[in-house]
Amino acid sequence: MRRGRRPVVAIVGRPNVGKSALLNRLITRRAAIVEDTPGVTRDRLEAPCEWAGREFTLVDTGGLVPGAGESLTRLVGRQAERAIDEADVVLFVVDARTGLTPQDGEIAGLLRARRRPVLLVANKVDSPAEAAQAYEFHALGLGDPIAVSATHGLGVGELLDEIVAVLPSVGAPPGADADAAEPLRVAFLGRPNVGKSSLVNALLGEERVIVDARPGTTRDAIDTPLVYDGRALVLIDTAGLRRRSRVEEKVEYYSTRRAYAALARADAAVLVVDATQGITDQDQRIARTIYERGRAIAVAVNKWDLLGGYTEDRVREVAQERLRFLGPVPICLTSAVGGQGVDALVRAVLRAGEAWGLRAPTGPLNRVIDQAVRARAPAADPAGRRLHIYYATQPATRPPTFVLFVNDPKLMAADYQRYLERRVRAAFDLVGTPVRWTLRGRRAPSSARTVGEAGRAASR
Repeated sequence: MRRGRRPVVAIVGRPNVGKSALLNRLITRRAAIVEDTPGVTRDRLEAPCEWAGREFTLVDTGGLVPGAGESLTRLVGRQAERAIDEADVVLFVVDARTGLTPQDGEIAGLLRARRRPVLLVANKVDSPAEAAQAYEFHALGLGDPIAVSATHGLGVGELLDEIVAVLPSVGAPPGADADAAEPLRVAFLGRPNVGKSSLVNALLGEERVIVDARPGTTRDAIDTPLVYDGRALVLIDTAGLRRRSRVEEKVEYYSTRRAYAALARADAAVLVVDATQGITDQDQRIARTIYERGRAIAVAVNKWDLLGGYTEDRVREVAQERLRFLGPVPICLTSAVGGQGVDALVRAVLRAGEAWGLRAPTGPLNRVIDQAVRARAPAADPAGRRLHIYYATQPATRPPTFVLFVNDPKLMAADYQRYLERRVRAAFDLVGTPVRWTLRGRRAPSSARTVGEAGRAASR
């Protein structure tokens, strides 16, 4: 039975991985006894915790030992399993220093059968340089390991952010989707007088923000909620962005800062350009800023109805070419005054937002990379050395971030990386989102020497 209205977060794992130390670190006091001896914690220990305005109950549990024969160990494990059954979120703690063990694999199977949201926590990562030790826990199939050090406090803030992100709404049943009610925050950016406010009004169906033919009418970033086809959004209208050398007035300076602050708190951005002026150098600068900030993006070519002599396909082709550094991006032809193209723009933003948060399964990802390598092998360098890709994984989303384990990162040519990105984008429909790549050098693993073998192993 649920206790009150406060969500419950259970901390589980095999003995001596640092569960109690993690609880103490999360609540910033010593509520649980911590010893470097397995089996100190037996009963469930509950403690209140608060982060980012959300309150929840942390439950520390004894070590889970699947198949334990000793009666006390079985009872401790039963208490841990009850904690899992009553939890809204489970923190599965593993020991990054020891590495992946068969017991970890058995506990992972138990958690999958319980169908609770699980955050995989790789403890004892005591310095940023040791973070790579957490990657092998991807094999558990429970998502990205969150590297922390309960002893030194490294990564604890990020872990708390992840916990709050997956907590259910107050009163929701265990396993409820915590993100369902979270709106997609969309910032409208562009040069002055390209029609950002008019587009926002057209989407809202009302005059929510002031529109004037004179540039600079919008000064602050205006947030307005919108529900479109059952999906919650927040539209953020912003001031026009000019080149820094042309920002003279103090008011415009602060308006520009607030526009970029709006981008920082947004999930996606709509770059609004004036069809009659084409995509200018300043439009490209704004687009590059959106890309570098890692936000989803759609492009609205506004005032399309005033442009003559061009077909829709030709306008999209030219826009995509001018913004080719973004990768494939939705290009929507709109007329804010006439209301043309606004529905297509919202659908494009939602599609880009989905791509931004997409997580590619490890097996299919490795198969895509394997097929790409088979279709076009990396070229050898002048010394005859050739790039070998052993394994691929996606440790992060928003935007999608991929890690390639290779024999030598220096052998990755820029054009070959772009080729791999095109194949991955096409395979997983990554339109309208930046993609990040990290290369890690390592020796060939004995169990999987190619991405194809790694993909087949991950899919079993």
